[in-house]
Amino acid sequence: MEIGPLLGSGRTADVYALDGTWVLRRYRHGIDTTGELAVMSYLAASGFPVPRIGPPADDALPTDLVVQRLTGPTLAEALLAGTVTEDEGADLLARLLRELHAIPARLSQDPEDRVLHMDLHPENVILSPGGASVIDWPTAREGPPALDRAMTSLILAQVSLDPAFTAGARLRDLLAALLTRFEADGGVPADALARATALRAEDPRLTVQGTAALDEAADLVASLSGAGRLTSAGRPARRGPRGCP
Repeated sequence: MEIGPLLGSGRTADVYALDGTWVLRRYRHGIDTTGELAVMSYLAASGFPVPRIGPPADDALPTDLVVQRLTGPTLAEALLAGTVTEDEGADLLARLLRELHAIPARLSQDPEDRVLHMDLHPENVILSPGGASVIDWPTAREGPPALDRAMTSLILAQVSLDPAFTAGARLRDLLAALLTRFEADGGVPADALARATALRAEDPRLTVQGTAALDEAADLVASLSGAGRLTSAGRPARRGPRGCP
């Protein structure tokens, strides 16, 4: 298969057409895809909806990934178009995380650990004719499911507070609905939210403005979920005016 035209670009990778079945995902900074490939293969074998791994392409780099070409809108596009409601989106995100966290960890010997996506938000869910599929697994790790729920909640809160995002109120409605669904799975405990916030702050892809908004985003998640947020030292944070820790 020869590498075809560029189909789209994300924050870290470009996607090129190969044919009607496969696309090539190429990271811009030489990110090692060995772990991502292993996780996706493991999840596919476990029945979780991830894109299939394809055969190598001509002139591919060692770090390139060839994956199934999915058609259909992202969950984010469907939400903005109004073809999926906030309640339906919350149901889908909660179900996908619940199904993911039902699969035993691939490497960890801790029986409580599971595979975590750590970046599962509406733009990483493709609504293809065969059902929803979860894409973009470079941040996957293993650990407690509450951490994954906290990270998804934090990302949604952070985007909803961005002044440049015009659908912030609707995204907060999605977040509130999702946190309600999470209650049946253990919710978003304060320690998990504090850890997710610390990990998110270390993300080199975040802008200065994005990093500065993390505390406010964590406070929003805590207020909607009813959980008190912990400081980095593990103590309950003192509640102050909006925007204050």
